[in-house]
Amino acid sequence: MDRLRALADLHDEVVSCRACPRLVEWREQVAAEKRAAYRDDDYWGRPVPGFGDPGARILIVGLAPGAHGANRTGRVFTGDRSGDFLFSALHRAGLANQPGSDHVDDGLALTDVFITAPVKCVPPANKPTGEERSACRPFFVREVDALADVKVIVVLGQIGYVAAAAEFGLSPRPKFGHGLEAPLPDGRTILCSFHVSQQNTFTGRLTEEMFDAVLDRALALAAV
Repeated sequence: MDRLRALADLHDEVVSCRACPRLVEWREQVAAEKRAAYRDDDYWGRPVPGFGDPGARILIVGLAPGAHGANRTGRVFTGDRSGDFLFSALHRAGLANQPGSDHVDDGLALTDVFITAPVKCVPPANKPTGEERSACRPFFVREVDALADVKVIVVLGQIGYVAAAAEFGLSPRPKFGHGLEAPLPDGRTILCSFHVSQQNTFTGRLTEEMFDAVLDRALALAAV
């Protein structure tokens, strides 16, 4: 099975998943109650697959969909402040054709990068349980397997780092830190960044310059 078919089949399976009762209840509650600013929107309210270039050399791994971002739009990091920060940086790096994304049909296209999350449903308080992370793991494993050209895995935050380290065979696992580079046994590299969350970017814990440097380094490593 080629990678396009594998990713398409995975997309359909992710979207139809109802394995975790707590997450199903929460994602659907958020979609029904909505945020006032989006009261006229039809929320997605389902699991959110990864997306991007199937031939990507760079894989970006986040945490989970945002309640009023991806859980509303149906595309990871789309429609919220975290996505605004991320896509602007990807555009500056030449990895996205436009500097923002607010819905799935807005023309955004990624080049040489694929974005995903190890947890596919929005969790209450952004805190998935260990059982929920385990239930989602097979989806993440299959994404990783399908993206055979990936050379660099950019992880956004601790949960993304732990998930990527497990799937790519990083052991022992160095302590997470922004800018950490962890070489993998197969020659690929995990590259760490603070998460692009509003909490981090608004407080200056993660600046545009800091994240641009991570992406520049990812491009350099991917070119080796």
